[in-house]
Amino acid sequence: MPPNPEATGRRLVAAAERLFAERGIDGVSLREINNAAGQRNSTALQYHFRDRAGLLNAVLAKHHPEIEARRHQLLDEYESRGSLPEAEARRTLAAALVRPMAAKLADPDGGRSYLRIMEQLVQRGDLPALRSMRADPQQSINRWRELVAPLLSEVALRRLHQRFMAIRVTYVELARRAAGPEGKDDRLFTSHLIDVVSAVLATEVSAETARLLGERDRLRGGERREPDPGGLEGER
Repeated sequence: MPPNPEATGRRLVAAAERLFAERGIDGVSLREINNAAGQRNSTALQYHFRDRAGLLNAVLAKHHPEIEARRHQLLDEYESRGSLPEAEARRTLAAALVRPMAAKLADPDGGRSYLRIMEQLVQRGDLPALRSMRADPQQSINRWRELVAPLLSEVALRRLHQRFMAIRVTYVELARRAAGPEGKDDRLFTSHLIDVVSAVLATEVSAETARLLGERDRLRGGERREPDPGGLEGER
């Protein structure tokens, strides 16, 4: 029986997501992925995905639509509720960020590996996969950023990049959980992570931070850094 191209592609993606998660996106060769997928043809991976970037995009495309649909649904519900007290609004938006991804902890088809891969991407912030995401206004993460913005001060929004800190904390903690034993009840973990992300968004700028920010601005001659186009939001 001739090989099924779709089945071959799925095996390659499954092997890639597992090895990318365990050893890092650049820590495994394409040949190793090809072998792990049980492909005797040494060019099978290149035929289906061309290169590492194409394979990585296929891994993301496997999981991303489900997360997008769920987050947009949660953001629709948030907007339909109208004006909320700030604390409730923050936690509701923190939940919209966390819950769609946390659901991947229970996805037996590579969900936990996906979370570990996404943490690598967010930490690096310079890969085309993230640049294209940031440039697309239809992406749910960009909609989330716009809805969170009115809850933050100008300094937290434009100069301390509090939204990106919340995003990074989310991915780091989900990746840590995903690397641990499977089969746990993740409800408490998820609720607490939402609490933590909500607290990050609520963090006020202290007198010390304001003073250090002013010192930095004076050293730079008043220059303000714009968001880094390579990531989801700029670094400090």
